[in-house]
Amino acid sequence: MLRPSDSVVRAITMDGAFRVITALTTETVRGAIAVQTATGATAQRLGELITGAILVREAMAPNLRVQAILKGAAGHGSLVADSHPDGTSRGLVNLGKGAAKKSAVEIGAGSLLQVMRTLPNGMLHQGVVEVPAEGGISGGLMTYMQESEQVVSMIAVATLIGEDGVGTSGGYLVQLLPEVERGPLMVMTERLKDFERLDDVLAQEGASADVLLEELLHGMPFSRLDDSPLSFSCRCSELRVMTTLASLPRSDIEEMVEDGKVLDIRCDYCGKDYQVSPSQLRSLLMTS
Repeated sequence: MLRPSDSVVRAITMDGAFRVITALTTETVRGAIAVQTATGATAQRLGELITGAILVREAMAPNLRVQAILKGAAGHGSLVADSHPDGTSRGLVNLGKGAAKKSAVEIGAGSLLQVMRTLPNGMLHQGVVEVPAEGGISGGLMTYMQESEQVVSMIAVATLIGEDGVGTSGGYLVQLLPEVERGPLMVMTERLKDFERLDDVLAQEGASADVLLEELLHGMPFSRLDDSPLSFSCRCSELRVMTTLASLPRSDIEEMVEDGKVLDIRCDYCGKDYQVSPSQLRSLLMTS
């Protein structure tokens, strides 16, 4: 049986009360976790953060980039999720200097969620909220949407980790629209109680973004708007490496040229290695 491919689905209820976004992110999360060699709770939280960044981007800036950063309790480690409008996402684990490989980025007192999204004019919209210990990343995302975006949303994300790594990963976002009335709101509130354990829904065989949407809106007429694929991919390239080096002070580039050594640069997101020769560095001096 083929596994459902990663995708995000958008829909709206026929009464105009709710906008719903569901996502299956299993392969995307697997790719990011594999590169970062994350395990246990850290792998789970990275998967949930990536899923959350995708949902926020789809809700607030589908054609622009969204980055979410989880800063661990007491400043111990951080996780980064980077979601782009072409459907690609990546993640980064930073456990801090001296941290053991199996250390976890903990959620507790002092945990912060920072979300940055690009605006159409090129500027950044940024919000920082405290992550509730009991609500986890899902609770942090809802707090962000309420406090920073001023949008009432119900969000749940989950990444199931088994002995063989990531089993399934996904989530949903339900946004209350101005047309919502008391009746539909009560129905949706009761419906979401059945989804308090999103893990159970994702654990079902054949779980997909469409299955999640249909179960979430069972018995509620809705219009499926569209869908788009999701995947893990890094946006690093030799051009981006050279562009970054070109932004350094001229004196720093001259010093590297005089050193005469090949620079070895590794992308933290995907682990790809780049080598920059002294002649390539010298070319930067000719254009600066």
